[in-house]
Amino acid sequence: LAGWNATDRRYAGPELLHELVAAQVRATPDVVAVSAGDGSLTYAELDRRANRLANLLQARGVGVEHLVGVCLPRAIDLPVALLAVLKAGGAYVPLDPGYPRSRLAYMFADAAPTVVVTTSELAPSLPYHPAMLVLDDPEVRAELTAAAETAPSVSVHPDNLAYLIYTSGSTGRPKGAMNSHAAIRNRLLWMQEEYGLDETDRVLQKTPMSFDVSVWEFFWPLITGARMVLARPEGHKDPEYLRDTIIKEGVTTLHFVPPMLQIFLDQPGVEDCRSIRRVVCSGQALPAELSNRFLSRLDAGLHNLYGPTEAAVDVSYWPCDMGDDIVPIGRPIANIRLHVVDATMRRVPIGVPGELLIGGIGVGRGYKDRPSLTAERFVPDPFGSLPTSKGGRLYRTGDRVRWLPDGTLEFLGRLDDQVKLRGFRIELGEIEAVLL
Repeated sequence: LAGWNATDRRYAGPELLHELVAAQVRATPDVVAVSAGDGSLTYAELDRRANRLANLLQARGVGVEHLVGVCLPRAIDLPVALLAVLKAGGAYVPLDPGYPRSRLAYMFADAAPTVVVTTSELAPSLPYHPAMLVLDDPEVRAELTAAAETAPSVSVHPDNLAYLIYTSGSTGRPKGAMNSHAAIRNRLLWMQEEYGLDETDRVLQKTPMSFDVSVWEFFWPLITGARMVLARPEGHKDPEYLRDTIIKEGVTTLHFVPPMLQIFLDQPGVEDCRSIRRVVCSGQALPAELSNRFLSRLDAGLHNLYGPTEAAVDVSYWPCDMGDDIVPIGRPIANIRLHVVDATMRRVPIGVPGELLIGGIGVGRGYKDRPSLTAERFVPDPFGSLPTSKGGRLYRTGDRVRWLPDGTLEFLGRLDDQVKLRGFRIELGEIEAVLL
């Protein structure tokens, strides 16, 4: 068990997410960073626009550990805004325009953001906020034009928040999972080390920003010199559009939850998506039949990743092979430790089902303003060498797994009533609360 968790890895370079992007800006300023239906931006242009908005956010009171709500459609302004929040020292909170009004209102009230970035079209769907920053308002446009193009001065620590994403709650109330720069930096640098994007890659950003997979879709290309291709709003639901976009844009890298991958593979002409080099699957269990079907139809790698929102997107990985009888969730990524325990928190032998606990740098900071729930799910680590004050905690996933003899993990289901629909966590208590 110690050998399977021997994942220590030291990554050199900038320690903050926006600093990683800034390093890439210096390396490839004239390369196209983002493209969408409403235009494109080079790395230098993206940086300048994000700096202007970051300076404006600071002027509106944003600083370290301040939350900034972002309610924007999938367009050029979205990655600009996310990067700007980080540059200002804050952490972004996705307010997905596709969410029901009641859920948006709850998240809005619970997060209590310092500023909310949105558009004139979406602002009416949100509660009133005294610091609403409406990007297409003429006065705001004028302020942005006049703002400095250099990055604002701010002192951010790697343990400070980078983003907060809400997940469904068993009590009927969504809960905000808090993730640090250090955690998501580790996740992205591991991903780059394992899969290696470069300037020839095109990453399709199609996951709604309320789903944590979107974090790597936004920032992995931006720290590697690749191009982020933004799908049109709601385009992630249209397999025909996705097929055509992959072909037209030369997309090399994209993500699917397994049910959507099944639908995508049913599309005529999917074999014409010859630019694809790698597909990442996560969000739900990947059936072996679906994995084998993909590998038989497309000359590309398929990678099964696993992880909860509470632990910086993904904590384990498995490269799929043709002929797999099962698709494990694999082995721990760099600087992550995984444990399978019984109800008394004792580790169980190989092959015996138990609850999966996650330790290491990826473990989040808990749930915003939910101390009792945080204490229940984020527990002291009795197996590690770090004291709790230094991050020595485990996240109890509620997932039932078992070790296989080769040191990989097989996912067996849930220990509670949580269900998944196209990768999104749904708690039955939340549905009950809505119905009542």
